Amino acid sequence: MNQPLSQSPVKALELAIKLAHSGDSHEQAHAAFNEALDAVRSHDPQTAAMLQMLWREYVTTQRSATFWQELCQVEKHLSERITESHMQLRQNYQRLMQEQ
Repeated sequence: MNQPLSQSPVKALELAIKLAHSGDSHEQAHAAFNEALDAVRSHDPQTAAMLQMLWREYVTTQRSATFWQELCQVEKHLSERITESHMQLRQNYQRLMQEQ
């Protein structure tokens, strides 16, 4: 790369990462990334290809992280429900034993 990239591709990439991280605006994130990619491609096509590979990996990682966070929340909720159920069963058992 002979000349430094302008701030525009850097800002576009920062925006793309921010949008991809939020999870609600994937299309906007891809549009912002493509803007940065086009600017990089005009300076250095090989760097653009590597950047595109990294972007795909980043998006995949974000999706995976979101999936595991949601799974952890489901597991936490299920665990809380099991604990509540266990406590209720224990109280019922204790009442039953007292009645006998």
